[in-house]
Amino acid sequence: MIAVLVVLVVAGGAGGAIALTGPTLVQRLGLVAPPPPPLPPVPHAQLGPLPANAPVPTPDGVSAVLDEAAADMPGKFGGVVIDPATDSELWSHTPERPLTPASTGKLITTAAAMLVLNPTDRLVTRVVTGPDPGTVVLVGGGDPTLTALPDPEDSLYPDAPSIVELADAVRKKAAGPIHRVLVDTSRYTDDGLAPGWNPGDVAAGFITPIEPVMLDGGRIDPALQDGPRVSDPALTAARELADRLGVHDVGKGKAGPDATAIAAVSSAPVSELAEFALRASDNVLAEVLAREVAIAREVEPSFEGAAGATLGALRQAGIDTTGAVMVDGSGLSTRDEVPPRLLGEILAAAAAPAKGPLDTQFLRPVLTGLPVAGGVGTLDNRYARDGGAADGRGVVRAKTGSLTGVSSLAGVVTDADGRLLVFALMSNGANPLIVRPLHDEMAADLSRCGCRQP
Repeated sequence: MIAVLVVLVVAGGAGGAIALTGPTLVQRLGLVAPPPPPLPPVPHAQLGPLPANAPVPTPDGVSAVLDEAAADMPGKFGGVVIDPATDSELWSHTPERPLTPASTGKLITTAAAMLVLNPTDRLVTRVVTGPDPGTVVLVGGGDPTLTALPDPEDSLYPDAPSIVELADAVRKKAAGPIHRVLVDTSRYTDDGLAPGWNPGDVAAGFITPIEPVMLDGGRIDPALQDGPRVSDPALTAARELADRLGVHDVGKGKAGPDATAIAAVSSAPVSELAEFALRASDNVLAEVLAREVAIAREVEPSFEGAAGATLGALRQAGIDTTGAVMVDGSGLSTRDEVPPRLLGEILAAAAAPAKGPLDTQFLRPVLTGLPVAGGVGTLDNRYARDGGAADGRGVVRAKTGSLTGVSSLAGVVTDADGRLLVFALMSNGANPLIVRPLHDEMAADLSRCGCRQP
């Protein structure tokens, strides 16, 4: 009996060893759950470089893809396709015809800003001593991104400065009690709204009078990109500063030449402001950049001066502006006229490859700020997965433009062979709800063709 028990104990131990080293047997007996299957490798999201030797589309190949769509486009239409690497025009349809660009006009403004302004400069809002003791002056430096939100990171704008922090600094550094706040708007000419703007666009949320200091782009609700705006942005900012300082006396004034600095806050770099103006199609920010170009070129910082300065900067850089007439910097005016070829040339200059290791790409922010089809910016809700332009998702990057009877799309696209192409498509006199999908499909057609057939 003892011998039998010893045998059974040994067998049990052996069985235990088998169980520990043979999970398949245990799993078949249902004693433990099977291990989960191995996880797939984690994908690494990264865009690779485009091939340097990608085949160049032929003009006949591009024509075969776009001619029929251009001919069937309702209203007045103009368009152009350019290979930026060779600076050759591959296709065009009345490219010299001046058309209302709507917000694609921001390509002109942001390109001029990148050519004229230092991309690392920031717009500074200052508070200085006033003309008498107890008075401080809020001096506008052009920054519309100053935010009244408690947490600046909640701002629509990148790296927005805070009026709360500005007020705290003033309170700590002021020489004595503060009884009055003035606001100095002398940096820009006070000319109200641009020709061709609808006064109702202020309440509609598209624009506010352009002054060199404002809160959250003049928005009543800082969280709404196109929410209603205030009609007196500079005074609104001064009142907010006064409230933070416990002051009720607020007005307009001018800082004296011998005023002493008290505190200051600054915007994100100009290059980031330009990118945001394109991505979100921010009219106020585009107008401010145009005024800053005017100041840098030493002309009057008005609508007229700024529009002339931006076109002048492009001409100086060798870009042909023939036929272009701009009365604002945002493209919101119905009096703006731009030939499609000009938009194409701006984008081609931005996308052209560097000629040497020290070649500075001043216009690159024009490309990096473009909305992405089906991704971010004003193209985030276009190029639906089940639509006719689905192939353009993530491949088309373009600035949009829409007004009553106006639709435009201008940007870059990578074709099926990995060749980067520039395009500009503009329509006037037809319903944007009809034309916009047609533009999207034309750009998507470029993305899925090699366009090299004879």
